[in-house]
Amino acid sequence: MKELIIGGARSGKSRLAERRALECDLPVTYIATARASDDEMARRIAIHQERRPATWGLVEAPLDLAGTLRREAAPGKCLLVDCLTLWLANELFASDAARQAEAGEAVDCPRFFGAIDALIETLPTLPGRIVIVSNEVGWGIVPMAAVSRVFTDEQGRLNQRVATVCEHVTLVAAGLPLSLK
Repeated sequence: MKELIIGGARSGKSRLAERRALECDLPVTYIATARASDDEMARRIAIHQERRPATWGLVEAPLDLAGTLRREAAPGKCLLVDCLTLWLANELFASDAARQAEAGEAVDCPRFFGAIDALIETLPTLPGRIVIVSNEVGWGIVPMAAVSRVFTDEQGRLNQRVATVCEHVTLVAAGLPLSLK
């Protein structure tokens, strides 16, 4: 079973995902997409690490999320992916897509879009339980910078595509889950 848990920043989506992983009573591997690029991000990562049970496995996957999921998924196992938003940003800047957007060009980057397509194609084929966390970034104002607009657009499209291939989708606001699917 695949579940997408989506919400705004500090909405409680990661805590809900952690609770769902605990409740499924399967061995859990946490798939971390964040990079500790500065002290503030390192602190955020540490908070997530402190909350997780010591029995959970950890795989860091800032890029190639589809490949990581294929390697780690198994019947009788739960993978918790936190989060798609950071993964997408990593892919955006690891590819030529961010440079194209910053230059005012149309984003035409096979590596970037290929990574997204690979994830969408992979998700339905995975055995076991998959819990995926993602941010809803489209409820704010339209960003001023071109690269931020591209990111917001692509994050919205990614969330829609992931929601389509998941059996359950839950929106979290103010710590309260709302089942969408």
